[in-house]
Amino acid sequence: MDNKKSLSTGSSLLSKVLQEMNQAGNFTISVLTDRHGFPLAAASQNGEDPEMQSAVVALIQKTALQTENQLGMGQTDEISLFDQDGNRLVCRPFAANGRYLILAVQMKNRNQPYRRLTNQAIRKIKRAWML
Repeated sequence: MDNKKSLSTGSSLLSKVLQEMNQAGNFTISVLTDRHGFPLAAASQNGEDPEMQSAVVALIQKTALQTENQLGMGQTDEISLFDQDGNRLVCRPFAANGRYLILAVQMKNRNQPYRRLTNQAIRKIKRAWML
């Protein structure tokens, strides 16, 4: 199998995991990025911009790293942002096969449960990353 086809297939598999998570959790958008905010896979409802969210995730990651370095805190488990309208953005950093990744999800209801679904998606992403 050539490298381009393998990359395409891997990205499709990751996008499918994100799409299934979005449907189960009623999330408006989800993005999987590398540590620099480069999007690896995304799933969204109509009108949502995964690339914009990837840029936001990169900024959030920089803030988390500064917190770790300047305050001596350990690695970030999760970062959540809320807006005045009740929208919530959750960023979940994790490692898969030696690569540092970030799963970000956005939801319309700040009290909406998400942790179980993002944990399941992270496990599936880690398994897929090993293939």
